[in-house]
Amino acid sequence: MRIKAFLLPTALALALSGVPAAALASPAGGPAADTVDLDVLFVSAHPDDEAGSLATLGQWKENHRAKAGVVTITRGEGGGNAVGLEEGPPLGIIREREERTAIGKAGVENLYNLDRVDFWYTASAPLSEQIWGHDDTLAQIVRVIRQTRPEIIMTMNPSPTPGNHGNHQQAARFAAEAFQAAADPAAFPEQISKEKLKPFRAAKFLRSGGTGTSAAGPQCATSFVPTVPTDQVFGVWEGTRSSTGKTWAEIEVDARREYVTQGWAGTAAAPTDPANMRCDFYTLIDSRVPYDPADTSPEAILRGSVLPNAAGGLPKGTELYLTTDRFDLAPGETVEVTAHVRAPRDRALAAPRIDLRLPQGWTAKGAGTLNSAVPAGKERTRKFTVTVPANSDTNQQQLIGATLTTRQGVGRTDRAVRVVADVRGTLEPLEEVGVFRQWAGEGGYPQLDTLIKPVLTVGSGQSRSVRIDLRNHGKAAQSGTVTLGLPAGFTADATTKSYADLAPDATGAVTFTVTADASLPTANEGGTGGDYGITITTTSAAGSTVETGALEIVPTTEVPQAGHDHAVDGVASPGEYPGAELDLSRIWEGQATTPQDASAKGRIAWTADALKVYVQVTDDVLGTKVVPQDCKRQRRTDSVEIIVDPKGNSADTSTVFKAGIFPITDDPANGNPPCWQRDADNRQGPGATTAPGMTVVSKVTSPYTGYTIEASIPFAVLPDAVDPARMGFNVLVYDSDTQDLSSQSRLGWSTFTGVRADPYRYGLATLPGYTPAQQQPSTPVFPDTSARSVHSPQTIAQSAVDGVAPAAVAKLPEKALRLTDQRRVAGGVLVTLRADRAGTAYLYAWDGTNALGDKTVELTAGRPVTVVVPVASGRSKALLAAFESNGSALASQLPLS
Repeated sequence: MRIKAFLLPTALALALSGVPAAALASPAGGPAADTVDLDVLFVSAHPDDEAGSLATLGQWKENHRAKAGVVTITRGEGGGNAVGLEEGPPLGIIREREERTAIGKAGVENLYNLDRVDFWYTASAPLSEQIWGHDDTLAQIVRVIRQTRPEIIMTMNPSPTPGNHGNHQQAARFAAEAFQAAADPAAFPEQISKEKLKPFRAAKFLRSGGTGTSAAGPQCATSFVPTVPTDQVFGVWEGTRSSTGKTWAEIEVDARREYVTQGWAGTAAAPTDPANMRCDFYTLIDSRVPYDPADTSPEAILRGSVLPNAAGGLPKGTELYLTTDRFDLAPGETVEVTAHVRAPRDRALAAPRIDLRLPQGWTAKGAGTLNSAVPAGKERTRKFTVTVPANSDTNQQQLIGATLTTRQGVGRTDRAVRVVADVRGTLEPLEEVGVFRQWAGEGGYPQLDTLIKPVLTVGSGQSRSVRIDLRNHGKAAQSGTVTLGLPAGFTADATTKSYADLAPDATGAVTFTVTADASLPTANEGGTGGDYGITITTTSAAGSTVETGALEIVPTTEVPQAGHDHAVDGVASPGEYPGAELDLSRIWEGQATTPQDASAKGRIAWTADALKVYVQVTDDVLGTKVVPQDCKRQRRTDSVEIIVDPKGNSADTSTVFKAGIFPITDDPANGNPPCWQRDADNRQGPGATTAPGMTVVSKVTSPYTGYTIEASIPFAVLPDAVDPARMGFNVLVYDSDTQDLSSQSRLGWSTFTGVRADPYRYGLATLPGYTPAQQQPSTPVFPDTSARSVHSPQTIAQSAVDGVAPAAVAKLPEKALRLTDQRRVAGGVLVTLRADRAGTAYLYAWDGTNALGDKTVELTAGRPVTVVVPVASGRSKALLAAFESNGSALASQLPLS
């Protein structure tokens, strides 16, 4: 194994130099005395996911001594590499180093990698969960929370909004579940009974970002207006200056530039005008402690947990929160509201009284005065019955609030509920949206449903069924109508349809057939950002309500059989492609282009055994030419991506074919030929291996004005037999005008934000006259090798200091491994190992910053082994060791005299 230079944040590197001589893991009893105690924990999927929050974390550390850590589920080894040929685990180790250096600029020293595989870019949270494993990954995050005891847990957006990485979604869902599970003794009880950890009740849970509008500048936090009025959004301005004299916006840019493998070295400088500096925004998802939504200070999120409440507030550590017996309420109905009060561990709450704050016209029954003081560390509850007025407006979220008054101070909290009509009609969800809604509802976060705009796609000039899902929230059976309001250019088989005898709490549906006129603009050129708004008016005896949604039109084409003289030669000969020309020049992400800067057109045809695709690209500047060994991750430079969804019904790209084609490579000995590979699909990998029989010819103009690509894709290499009546298809063009392996513009045929991972937004093709051969669907093949913490000296160095085992697995007891007689010898570092159980030791000679050599040793119980860790050059200051056995691990460090 070739050792790289592994850099640690300065403070951690200094701490390592003073570790005591006994290189033993911390005792397993209780939370270990030497386990780090965090204030904030950010849960993410990849290195760099936390980058947009570093200005916040840095301010909190410098101004309030709030210690933050980051959980990164993968090391990002499935991402691109703009500066080298490393991929897979070696790239993951490099990206970990980048992340440690980047977060170190914000004073963050604790990074926890969970060793899950970064398989490829996907928009699917369910696929991410499947590959990572739900219970094991959640257990790791819960273990980190129970060990490090952070008061604040932060994460990303858990919803399948367009362009949101599926790994990000799933990481956020894990964080939400871990916030609850870490406090529950019944969750992962072996961590309590065997590992001697204790349940931990984090105070607040937030996601990064806020849905709404705000002005830039020092008043960005106070000027934020949420789209959903019940959202509690807090802002932290990046324009504050640090002790270094730089603004935190500048420091965050400096941190971003550390992610050189991701092409971020050239990140634009931060604004210098304070009026142009933005806020980092965070939306409160859950809180066990009181909070003040009117507090717009940078430390507002920290109050009540990391910091004391403002003057007159409740004692730090007091819990106050509300629960309700349901989220959706019909007018005239009641909801049971429970107020929970928990006193701090070190003091009782005297003379407690709870007063509800209700929307206008709402009423409540129940006594808010608690009969006696709440003892230290104990919880008391009060129940209220709240009635929604019969004339309440529907399709709105409302806040039920509570104020706790005690002799020690006053605090407040809120809980969102939604007022819905007796019968609510909503647009059928996409598969991924349906999964998210179920997760949010069952997990106690139903208010997150507002993050998703209901959308369906329809082919240009085609028809589709549009189902309206009904639910009776009332107490009586209902009959009524559903009216679908469509924009100009859309028609339906009926304007209104009826439903009958829908029982209380029952569900039903009515289905329309909707047709999109072929003259309407398609993809993101249509409607508003691609969305044609619709309305759904549902009536019942109790009244009516209006919900909204959108239809998106994807382009369509008829694919003819190729002409008789077809060939794969990089030329579209007359009659070879009889079908319509495809416009591939629309932007779906990145910078706008002119026709001369970047534009493209294409054609498609079929033969008896293959799809033929021809793409002609006009381009003014040729981006980086990759070497043949770097034929992967086509989006980094000038390239074409051809996508085929055989049945036109894939939920994610694991059942799709995607070929990334570079028109030219840096391979002069062989004439700089094109290269291709499959990417983020049913079988990712080199083209010759994963798409046997596929042929590609490229012609690059000289002087350079663009290129043409012609490809023949055998039907046999597709993941399934093509449906001639509905084949999903797309062509994407990546344009780079730089030499840093980063593209600036992304064009294509069916163009929406994040479209490369959203099969439902691909264009649709029919193949008249084509009869598919019999073919069984191909089982997806996923990358399954991730970088491991025991192979990372930087992880081991941290673990030896902060007490969390490598990869956040169960920690072995200190007696599991003893290291003795360590000393520098000619050629390396000598050490004797003795384990009390069978396992594997991973040893690294360490100079305080870099690993100088390594050795892996298999150990049997009770048998000492003396080895030399080879060192070719440099002077070792310490020996790092990781030991793993039966799924558990520990990390140690021995100083060398």
